[in-house]
Amino acid sequence: MYGSGLAVLMAAEGWIGPDIWLAATQWLLVSLVLVAFAIYLKLS
Repeated sequence: MYGSGLAVLMAAEGWIGPDIWLAATQWLLVSLVLVAFAIYLKLS
């Protein structure tokens, strides 16, 4: 979950200024994958 929050912050930073490693929309996709993985681990 913390990684997802960090990915959202990176997306916001990429939207405001220059991209860091990935574009802002790609950071949002990374965030969604991390949330899905966290939910999967929680349910396992």
